[in-house]
Amino acid sequence: MFEKVKQMIAEQLSADENSITEETSFKDDLGADSLDLFQLVMAMEDEFKVEIPSEDLEKLNTVGDVMKYLKDKGVEE
Repeated sequence: MFEKVKQMIAEQLSADENSITEETSFKDDLGADSLDLFQLVMAMEDEFKVEIPSEDLEKLNTVGDVMKYLKDKGVEE
């Protein structure tokens, strides 16, 4: 799943896929703003068939946070 998430983040945020780790911060390391994150979440909802409520977005600060969130939602890939 990490590879897929990494690929999606790189596409959505025009980032270098090789520089993305679980510790990568969306705002600090990738310069993502709230619109970027919203679009990324929409793509992840489509890809992984989960719903991510907007109130949960503030909890998702790093790539690792997203991975844990998806696993907690039952996503396994």
